[in-house]
Amino acid sequence: MELKRELTIKLKDGLHTRVIAAIAREAIKIEQKYDVKLYIEYEHRGITPIGAVMSFIFFKVRQGEAITIYAKGNGDLNSALNEIEPFFGDKINDFLSKEIKDIDIMITDKAITFGEIINYIDNGVIVEDLNGEITFINSATPKLLGIEGNEIIGSTVASILGKPKKISPQSSSQIYRREKDGKRFIIYKNKLIIENEDKGNIYVLENVSMLEEVIEELSIVKELKEKLQLIIDTVGDGICVINNKGIITYVNNNYKKMVDDEELLGKNIVDISPEGLRNSVLETGVAKIGEIVKKRNCNEMICSVYPLKVEDEQVGVVSIAKEISNVKKLTEKLDKASERVKYLEQELIRTRKPHQAFDKYIGKSGKILDSLALATKAAKSNATVIIRGESGTGKELIAEGIHYASNKSEGPFIRVNCAAIPETLIESELFGYEKGAFTGAVKRKLGKFELAQNGTIFLDEIGEMDKNTQSKILRVLQYKEFQRVGGESTVKVNVRIIAATHRNLEDMVRDGEFREDLYYRLNVIPVILAPLRDRKEDIPLLAEHFIDKLKGDKKIIGITNDAMNKFMEYTWRGNVRELENVIERIIALCEEGVIGLDDLPMHILDDKEYVTYSRKSELNIEGNQNEEKGILEESQKVEKICGDEIENIIKNDKLLTMKEYEKIIIEKALIENGSYNKAAKALGLTHRTVSVKAKQYGIEKIITWK
Repeated sequence: MELKRELTIKLKDGLHTRVIAAIAREAIKIEQKYDVKLYIEYEHRGITPIGAVMSFIFFKVRQGEAITIYAKGNGDLNSALNEIEPFFGDKINDFLSKEIKDIDIMITDKAITFGEIINYIDNGVIVEDLNGEITFINSATPKLLGIEGNEIIGSTVASILGKPKKISPQSSSQIYRREKDGKRFIIYKNKLIIENEDKGNIYVLENVSMLEEVIEELSIVKELKEKLQLIIDTVGDGICVINNKGIITYVNNNYKKMVDDEELLGKNIVDISPEGLRNSVLETGVAKIGEIVKKRNCNEMICSVYPLKVEDEQVGVVSIAKEISNVKKLTEKLDKASERVKYLEQELIRTRKPHQAFDKYIGKSGKILDSLALATKAAKSNATVIIRGESGTGKELIAEGIHYASNKSEGPFIRVNCAAIPETLIESELFGYEKGAFTGAVKRKLGKFELAQNGTIFLDEIGEMDKNTQSKILRVLQYKEFQRVGGESTVKVNVRIIAATHRNLEDMVRDGEFREDLYYRLNVIPVILAPLRDRKEDIPLLAEHFIDKLKGDKKIIGITNDAMNKFMEYTWRGNVRELENVIERIIALCEEGVIGLDDLPMHILDDKEYVTYSRKSELNIEGNQNEEKGILEESQKVEKICGDEIENIIKNDKLLTMKEYEKIIIEKALIENGSYNKAAKALGLTHRTVSVKAKQYGIEKIITWK
């Protein structure tokens, strides 16, 4: 409860010190008597207890001024006010004459208490009289000025402080600035008025040296903050900060542009993206790094969200986003440690896959259609595929088609040409290496198998791989794991392996050049690509395709029948790659119109090559003419003998032994088919059976040229 009254002071000298002391003494008694609290309010100086002498004195109430007295509490408020009110009038004079001694004691006690307070404050206090002589200092003043107290008392302010610089002429207090002995002071000067009389001046000294240092530091911090803000707004990343309640407290301009929303500040993440990364990290405290997110405006971003912690307490999260369109540019500047990201970004160019995975492979011949049908079936499984065929038959195109027709089409397709990598480097290229694995290994490098994670790795020319690396490929096939060079930890991978070779792996296994266990692991689904000479009906399609692809602005409309016939007759040792190179050469030298015989290279017009076989290995004849002549004569002799024996069998009724018939049949099959594999296939036998029988009967395999 509260009760108040407004009074006007009629005392001639106003409420001076002794009056206030007397009123305070009686107020304490009245409070105890009526169980209340008494207060006084004067203008803008607020409310203070009437019994608080020193606070009351500071009011300096003059004659004719109005005050308000309050009684608060559960006691008799009205009686308390009735009893205290007369003391603010003439009654106080009679009271003073009787109780003057006790009142002076009370004032003295309060003054001592006030003096102790003054001595405890850190600021210096100096009082000078009207003559300019210092009459009082508190205990802090000598410490601040570095001068003994007895040297200060009796001297003048000017001799102690010098001539300070006035910095606030418009203030009610006069404020000066002074620097002394490396210390900087702010000096407040006020008139000392006691009972309406000017008694001199009071100075308050505040050491602001440390404060100004703090201000300088704050200025530096402010500058750093402004620079940081400029950096955050300048970088290409989008940045979003969320507090621990899920409220978005900061977003930079790039983030607003990425999400196409200018009104993000103040929104709760639970309302706008309850299933998003930011809310997940806010709830779990576990960072999410490198996640691909698609926003409502269809922008795709790579986002990393981290918990913000202060003294191990989570206070929010920060999200850093990059537009995928910018990531491609950034990855070009990253070092080898980010090679995986770089490769995957380059593969993003291939976002438009052909509607039919094998459309890039040109051919309508029966052999090609069979091979493509087998490749299509192989793509639907996760089995290892090996593609067999001569150089230039398009093994890589088939491997790419299998990948994009498989369930791993969303993953990367990594190509490795085993023949192009030196033997000393192939292991580190395939499996990567750890930092410090060898001289120059300053950072960890990811191998091709790790780059192909959740996708396909194509090992072209696997027949050129050394046996040490073959054993490690076998381990990946068997256990789906490997170790980096110089590493101890095992890396698990989910990768499909497609291999390719132009070499005869069966002969290499027999000769100890290729691991037999790896051969069987690779040879799960073999896809055989016929050479171009065995599918000549595809030559017109390929020729037309390459002419359209390579002619550019030239007005070349086709190829004559005579020229096409020469193409059909040519053996195409380099297969489709050679055909493309020949057409590129013709287009480069031909002006316009139709390609004719005159435009064809000489080796196409005068092709003298043909092939027969001998068991002496697949010879690449580069010797002198005498060697060529001898081999040619031997080949012709073999053909003649074989032909004569077959003719004798037909004309002669004499029966031969089974071995003699077997020798004639195998020899004829080898001459007609040109290899153990094809001969075995024609006869319905295995490659090994044909090669063993040929060796048993002394049948040799010879490549001849004429």
